[in-house]
Parts: sequence; C-alpha cells; structure tokens
Amino acid sequence: MRNVFLALGIALAVGLFGELAAATDDYPSRPVKIVVGIAPGGITDVTTRIYAEAVSKATGQNFVVENRPGGGGGIAANYVQNSPPDGYTLLSYLGSQQAALPALQDVDFDPVKGFQQITLLFDLVIFVAVPENSPAHTVAELLQVGRNNHRDLIFGSPGLGTPSHLLAARISQQTHTPMQYVQYRGGSQMLVDLVAGRVDFALPSYTVSSSYLAAHKLRILAVASDERLSAMPDVPTFKEAGLGGLKVATWDGLAAPAGTPVSIVNKLHDEFQKASSDPELKARLAANGTPILTSTPEEMTNILTEEVKQSAILIKRLGLRQQQ
Repeated sequence: MRNVFLALGIALAVGLFGELAAATDDYPSRPVKIVVGIAPGGITDVTTRIYAEAVSKATGQNFVVENRPGGGGGIAANYVQNSPPDGYTLLSYLGSQQAALPALQDVDFDPVKGFQQITLLFDLVIFVAVPENSPAHTVAELLQVGRNNHRDLIFGSPGLGTPSHLLAARISQQTHTPMQYVQYRGGSQMLVDLVAGRVDFALPSYTVSSSYLAAHKLRILAVASDERLSAMPDVPTFKEAGLGGLKVATWDGLAAPAGTPVSIVNKLHDEFQKASSDPELKARLAANGTPILTSTPEEMTNILTEEVKQSAILIKRLGLRQQQ
C-alpha cells in the first residue's frame, strides 16, 4: 500500500510538472496585463505603453497596460502581489515609490518579498518647473517667493513617494524652505494645475511636460542631472543652481508576483531586453528624454533591496511619515 501511495505521489508530481512545463513553454498564450499605479498620462504610464507595444509586436501576443491609481501606487502593488504567479499580471513601478511607501504609510504589500523582479526599464530626467507667469526665473528666486509672501511654497507632486516628492522634501530640508505638498494621482492633472498657477512649482519629467514646454506655458529653472542637457543648454544643473548634488532614485522597473516560475521570468526578461534595443523604441524614448535602463532580475532585486533601506532612513530624517 505504501508503494502504491508513493507511486501515486510521483505520478501526481510528474503530471503537475508536465502541466507547468507546458504552460511555460507556450508562454505567453494570452494577453499579459501590466499594471501601473498612476493615472494615464504620467511618465510610468506613457513609457510602459511604449515598451508594451514593442513586446506585443515581437511576441505576437498583446501586452496591455492597466491603470490602478491610488494609495501612492500601493493599490497597484497590492493587486499584483496577490495575483496568480503565472506571468499574466505584471507591475511597472518607480523604484523610489515602491521602496518608500512602506516607510511613508501602512501598506498591504512587501516591495521585496512580494515580487519577483524582472528588469529595469528606464530612468527619469526631472526639472524644476514653474508656470510661465511665475515671478521666479531662478531656483534662488523661487525659494524666495515663499519667504517674501510669508507662506509655504506649494509643490505639486505626481504621487506619494515618487522621486519628485522625495526630491522636493530634500530641497525643503537643505534650503530651509517650508513647503506644502499637494499629492496627485499622476503627472497630467498636476501639470494642469501648475500651468494654471494653482501650485508654485513641480518637478516633472520631460515626457509629461514637453507639450507645455513647446507651448511656452512652463519655465524650467534647473535640471536634476550631472551635466546640462544638449536639448536645453541654457538650463543649469541642480549643482549650478545651488542645490548641490541632491538626488533620489529615478528608475522604473518591471516585476511579477513572487513565485512566478523562473522560466517565465527569464522569457519576460529576454523579451523586454530585446525591446530596449528596438530602434523604434529607442527613438521614442530618446524623443521623450527618457534614458533606457536594463538589468538582470538579480541585479534589480539587489538595487531595490538597498533602495528600501535607504528610503527608510531618508523618510525618517525628513519626517515624511504619513498620519493614518
């Protein structure tokens, strides 16, 4: 009888292994959903859609982007973490936001243990931007606006824990400038309010602000990069503008729920790596001012793990913990 149960156990294991192998061999056999935690129009949304188009074209299967804004990206992260680990529900997220949320507020996901990292996708180049009719023409003049009017500077943030939010908090701390943070569910509505003058400044990416720049509705005071950008040679770097070497993590990456089979993770990694070399994708990201990034799953896990540690230290030092 013992031998019978053993044989049944082996047969069951072999059957399950065979089903899993079959499932991964023809992956993807149906549409793959990539969830982003912001409203349509933000940098993560726009650039993830460009990648999804390239991978869809290469694999012959649809990769579709689904927006689940709210909770500073926590709603999307929780949804993907608790989805079946079969490779058909993925998360595209900003590293700083994913890493910072657990330190900023209570969340229902684990940024490291809840996911299997796949690859880095892109980086951000962000600017200090003010409405065209702002009295500030330099960063120093912007910081003086609040002091002259005896009020906090109003900062428009595309989301809790985003690079913009954390960087603005660091600017506030370093320059001793009080700020009031207005959190949006993405960059689109934030820019509408910035252009209208309802917030004093923001730190948008080129991707989401380019149309406003072309229409001369925004003024750029500084760029968060080590060197001046060739497309904006007259715009000073943060260091030149008196902000020193202030930086936060600005990368975006792709992840699957923890427990996703290694074979599927490797397929996804390879397909998105190929997409990063696609001439059309490279041209579109270059036009958006979005540098391409790549990594192995292991490298991305190590980068995120370190970012979680550093974010907790930064948020505690800045006093950004949200009251529940």
